[in-house]
Amino acid sequence: MTLQHKQQRVGVFVDVQNMYYSAKNMYHAKVNFREILKEAVGQRSLIRAIAYCIKADIKDEKNFFDKLEQIGFEVKAKDLQIFPGGAKKGDWDIGIAMDMIELAPKLDSLILVSGDGDFCPLLQHLRRAIGCRVEVIAFGRTASSKLTEDADSFFDLDKNKKFLIPLNKKIQKQ
Repeated sequence: MTLQHKQQRVGVFVDVQNMYYSAKNMYHAKVNFREILKEAVGQRSLIRAIAYCIKADIKDEKNFFDKLEQIGFEVKAKDLQIFPGGAKKGDWDIGIAMDMIELAPKLDSLILVSGDGDFCPLLQHLRRAIGCRVEVIAFGRTASSKLTEDADSFFDLDKNKKFLIPLNKKIQKQ
């Protein structure tokens, strides 16, 4: 990351599902959220770190949410929607956008941990209307190129394996 000053107030907003599926599909691994948070904050002052999760009623889900809280994240979770016909949807885009907009006046830098191009208008708004610095952290190979262009800085998680946990290791070994 660039332009980090100790007096900068930062907020970190993590699209957990986006990161989970990127790591699982590309690397057959889990995400090391502890290392991502450390990288995101650096020497700056962390004001809020929020992890947005979907409750899918899977084994070890509560342990995972508890571990995120131990690392320093506030966990926001909502139920997976299942529609007639079996279609499933779990999406936090609007919730993440609203939190970032509401918290922006209290922050100098907002850090989005997601590669989802749906966030491009949000980043543009935060920069233009509010004047905040916006940073994106994601796996470069799955991140929207437009999203990385719209950010003031982009950190590519593909560059270092410390952001991954092999699937055969337990999440507690972070």
